[in-house]
Amino acid sequence: MLVGYMRVSKADGSQSTDLERDALLAAGVDLDALYEDKASGKKDDRPHLTACLKALRPGDTLMVWKLDRLGRDLRHLVNIVHDLTQRGIGLKVLTGQGAAIDTTTSASGRLVFGIFAALAEFERELISERTIAGLAAARARGRKGGRPYKMTPAKVRLAAASMGQPDTKVGDLCTELGVTRQTLYRHVSPTGQLRAAGQRLLSSSSRG
Repeated sequence: MLVGYMRVSKADGSQSTDLERDALLAAGVDLDALYEDKASGKKDDRPHLTACLKALRPGDTLMVWKLDRLGRDLRHLVNIVHDLTQRGIGLKVLTGQGAAIDTTTSASGRLVFGIFAALAEFERELISERTIAGLAAARARGRKGGRPYKMTPAKVRLAAASMGQPDTKVGDLCTELGVTRQTLYRHVSPTGQLRAAGQRLLSSSSRG
């Protein structure tokens, strides 16, 4: 069964879910299987999303117009995808940056969840690194530059997921991760396979 979820940020009538509704209906969702919230994506209280997630059963597919309709932040989104995956429920995004997401196929579903999980961990580590960098800058005002941040387990996972994709640009990936090409290739091969350094890092992380 296909189930659709829609959301607009304002409840004052200035925004409409008509575009989302039309797209979901065209994709095969029945009118009585649509759930709608009128609330900011940052709000925890979205009763119809809660009802929608509870109504889903194994074998169903949750469809959303865009990925930002679903999660209030990256971690919330990861948790939803993880819950859906564990319950045997598919997720399909119709448009936007997440339009390639369709977890109803097992291989791509595992890849999507792995990337989401890596991104969530990566986000947490970036926050920590920015804090450390800010403290260091406060202690050494006027100093510019510095060593790139080292590889972390989250960066290794994200690199492994990204390197196997044909549209990945290694230079852009290195910039995003804050590491050099040499560091990247020491941990992950050009095809996304973990190398010895990457395996050691993930192994030590799991033990910790």
